[in-house]
Amino acid sequence: MTDQIVVAIDGPAGSGKSSVSKEVARKLGFGYLDTGAAYRALAWYALDENVDTADAEAIADAATVFPYAISLDPDLYWVRVGETDVTSAIREPRVAAAVSAVARVPAVRDSVNAAFRRLIGEATAPGVVVEGRDITTVVAPDAPVRLLLTAAPEVRAARRSAELTTEDAASVAAALHQRDASDARVADFLTAAEGVTVVDSTDLDFATTVDTVLEIVRTQTGEHHGD
Repeated sequence: MTDQIVVAIDGPAGSGKSSVSKEVARKLGFGYLDTGAAYRALAWYALDENVDTADAEAIADAATVFPYAISLDPDLYWVRVGETDVTSAIREPRVAAAVSAVARVPAVRDSVNAAFRRLIGEATAPGVVVEGRDITTVVAPDAPVRLLLTAAPEVRAARRSAELTTEDAASVAAALHQRDASDARVADFLTAAEGVTVVDSTDLDFATTVDTVLEIVRTQTGEHHGD
């Protein structure tokens, strides 16, 4: 739709971009696209099909055929591969361990980014909040609202540790650092590109972070969706 508003949000692991983006989409009446879910779904598909996730060419081939679908409804969120609902499965440790190897393949990113643009274009909501790693620079560089949501490393680790009650803070911090370092090889999501607004949530709670993003969206678009 021609008047559609795209809100592009980048950020490192544990920055809260998924939960904040989903709540912002709810309040604005927008669609919500979790781009990281596509890479996780592809990793799940590769593991399910016994594709070697270390084989870049094999993964690139898999990316062109894997039957991926995702809901853009923030209140009815699901991810499917073919007829299989993988919404929970893509969060499993074995998938998390494989996703960086999958996501760093340039041909995979090209294929998946094209799918993201198609999903955004097909959305029926007045706007879409799109979050991930290189959304502001590659997927939607012309979006009217582009944000980098970040927080201090120790805060991000503490937040992720609170979500993963079975893991201690030190291991979570190490995993976040490894994930950021690996993904940074193919996407710069730690520094804001020109024209991208930085939201540092280090000293903000969830509600205040959401309100901050909402105010930026409304200011930069001149719209008052969700009011």
